[in-house]
Amino acid sequence: MTPAPATAAPWPGPVVHVNTERGFSGGEVQVFLLLEGLRARGVPQLLVVPPGSESARIGRERGFDVLELGLRHPFDLPSVMRLSRRLRGASLAHLHTGRAAWLGSLAARLAGCPTVITRRMERRVRRGLRTRFCYVSTARAVIAIAPAVVRCLVDGGVPAARIVTIPDALDPQRLVLVRGRAAMRAELGVPADRFLVLAVAQLMHRKGIDVLLRAVAQLRDPRLVCAVAGDGPERSALGALATELSLGDAVRFLGRRVDIGDLLAACDLFVLPSRAEGLGVAALEALGAARPVVASRVGGLAELMADGAHGLLVPPDDPAALGQAIGRMRDEPDMRERFAAGGPARVDQGFRSDQYVDRHLDVYRSIVAR
Repeated sequence: MTPAPATAAPWPGPVVHVNTERGFSGGEVQVFLLLEGLRARGVPQLLVVPPGSESARIGRERGFDVLELGLRHPFDLPSVMRLSRRLRGASLAHLHTGRAAWLGSLAARLAGCPTVITRRMERRVRRGLRTRFCYVSTARAVIAIAPAVVRCLVDGGVPAARIVTIPDALDPQRLVLVRGRAAMRAELGVPADRFLVLAVAQLMHRKGIDVLLRAVAQLRDPRLVCAVAGDGPERSALGALATELSLGDAVRFLGRRVDIGDLLAACDLFVLPSRAEGLGVAALEALGAARPVVASRVGGLAELMADGAHGLLVPPDDPAALGQAIGRMRDEPDMRERFAAGGPARVDQGFRSDQYVDRHLDVYRSIVAR
């Protein structure tokens, strides 16, 4: 991302970002994309994350001010008090997760600090006192990453006038090639004549990797190899399912990877079979890398991709439909090339990193100006 000019006047106080996830997935990619862009624009920041988390390690490696704070459960009042002390003098607190929204709102009210909440999940917020306190009484703005998320917020009682839609963006650094296609396929043990399907996702029920395994099993194509990059609570169960389905060497579990650019260059098709999805950062990265995509018709994925224009969309939780789509992609190279060629242009339609950072900065300025 090309650094933008620093803000004209000194920023009145740090922006405090609160993220309670210990792991590192699409949401955390977006947090760091925002951190880097704001730093380039001269905005001071503090990152508050769990002790020993990936975000804590990466934040310090990149030179950000990091506070490791427990925020372990909804009634972690000692952490709330400690956070409130750090919020005194801040220009605003940006709360990036559900738990951060609750605990961060409590801390911000104690400190008299305005808040912004980002909602990433395609799941309705629960109506009740907590939602009204966080999203209505405390937050100056609520950022939704896709229209599907906006609908979930409104259904949960959040006023539409409080919501700003800022879609996720592509971090171009994630697509940097180090080894390239041939070297990566050699590392994976995938010959040039095999059809390589790639999925990049947390190994959790919502991501639907079990659906992908069943689709691969139904295809029973000796030419096809499926590589799954990511880790999570379902790793053992997915390994057991692959054994049960007798997939053998047709499926490779790669663990968590940072060489996403090389993996995308190596694959012939990217698949994201999610059961629910706010937007789908992994699919956005595949589009940016000019890879054809098959994804579930859910949430923001269905808004990111137009079926038949940027890839194929299939019903969620449907191994037969997913397998049929993978088979079509395998058998129709002209279609794959057409989808791949349209991916980068789709990213330019509102999903660039500079657009993402500037939209957040507009929200911040409107709050600070008040």
